Amino acid sequence: METTVLTVTTGDREVVHDLTAECRRFVRGKGDGLLHVFVPHATAGVAVLELGAGSDDDLLAALRDLLPADDRWRHRHGSPGHGRSHVLPALVPPYASVPVLGGELALGTWQAVALVDLNVDNPVREVRLSLLAG
Repeated sequence: METTVLTVTTGDREVVHDLTAECRRFVRGKGDGLLHVFVPHATAGVAVLELGAGSDDDLLAALRDLLPADDRWRHRHGSPGHGRSHVLPALVPPYASVPVLGGELALGTWQAVALVDLNVDNPVREVRLSLLAG
């Protein structure tokens, strides 16, 4: 299995960060297999969805509705509402797998791979890309 770690700066705001180009570069020319994308963080997730055209903003809006940044959370350290970030991986898991065919991601026309991060307290994230050759 081949693996690499990306460092992604998410800053101090909620973000849906497109990882697709980095994923494509990682698998390019490596034949068939399965790309596994994993974030080793308790407060971030990985999603496969359409980006642009408002979908990423819609996802953040939906997560704000489901997981409000207020004082309801028992996990209370950090910024107000930080506890919601610890619930996020139950809704947006910290991993995704994508088939690789002929060294290319086998995504649908509008699909992209994205890091989803609501945690404004951690501005830098790691993302592990692993390719299991087929």
